[in-house]
Amino acid sequence: MEIAFLYYKNQPLTMTSNQALKLVNVKKSFSQASQTIDVIKGVNLEIKKGELALLIGPSGSGKTTMLQISGLLDSPSSGEVFINNINTSNASDEVRTKIRRDNIGFVYQSHHLLPEFSALENAALPLLIQGKSKNESFKKAEEILKEIGLADRLNHKPSQLSGGQQQRVAIARAIITKPSLLLADEPTGNLDSEIAMKVFDLIKDLAKNHEIGCLVVTHNTELSKKSDKIFTIKDGALI
Repeated sequence: MEIAFLYYKNQPLTMTSNQALKLVNVKKSFSQASQTIDVIKGVNLEIKKGELALLIGPSGSGKTTMLQISGLLDSPSSGEVFINNINTSNASDEVRTKIRRDNIGFVYQSHHLLPEFSALENAALPLLIQGKSKNESFKKAEEILKEIGLADRLNHKPSQLSGGQQQRVAIARAIITKPSLLLADEPTGNLDSEIAMKVFDLIKDLAKNHEIGCLVVTHNTELSKKSDKIFTIKDGALI
């Protein structure tokens, strides 16, 4: 609630919704030469905690921009972005950074694990950055790694893990802070179809078990059979 207080110090705040992400008439444009290019055109969407939604669309349709706006890595030209029921639209950079740190987890196509760190150390890193003790951070990292089936890989470095195992560690790192929202950009893109489906199932199970709202960008239409919602974007608009 500290983050909410920083932003809502002059407003009453009620946290009654189980909303993880809500975009309200979000638009994004930029100027090029004498032209204005509309990248996102009035997008509205909502993802509740525990839901897994897919965002699909062709290359250049605006998927990455929408994910960056949802993750507070970019700001919309207009519209409102709610994270964990907090309106971030007019928040300062400091508050946006805190909201992102404490409420949003990220998983990418490449796992981005630190090669010199073990699976345990990689997973614990976000808690250490938050200032948690080493003992507490490692204990929680061990619990999550055991939950996702890596109990026998705690001290293995990324080079000693398979691609699927590396991505599992990346997922553990993304949810260790208990975020409200998980944003995944092609998280199964580098995996074969069988392992990809297992990783996707893992993300869905974790979303349910930990009450995390998930937005997954993917080209893999097979995953749509297991998702709760599907958003299709074309030329910057949801269709």
